[in-house]
Amino acid sequence: MKIKLTAVFAVLLLFFAGCTQETQNSLSRSLQNWTGTNGVLDVYAGDKLAKRFIKIDKVSTAYGSNDNKIRPYRYGYGIDDKNHNLKVDPGEKKVYFEFSDYSTSYIFYENN
Repeated sequence: MKIKLTAVFAVLLLFFAGCTQETQNSLSRSLQNWTGTNGVLDVYAGDKLAKRFIKIDKVSTAYGSNDNKIRPYRYGYGIDDKNHNLKVDPGEKKVYFEFSDYSTSYIFYENN
């Protein structure tokens, strides 16, 4: 049994080593989407927390409609956590958001 487990691990390691970083990220996102997440997106203005979105299931990379090229922004859906307390309070609603890969200081993480 130990040999089989080692062989399976070696095959998986070789598979992931042969994939591009984007493919590895895509596979990771697929697994996260299947298992579920409770993501938080913190957006900063300098060193100050400017915006927080909670209950995010995924953040996606934008692609062009006609040329299918990657765009320099990401998007998703989440609750606009207006008071930054990591809880859904009355009046806080699910919204669509976008942020730039180049000019936005952000952290995306899972809230356990």
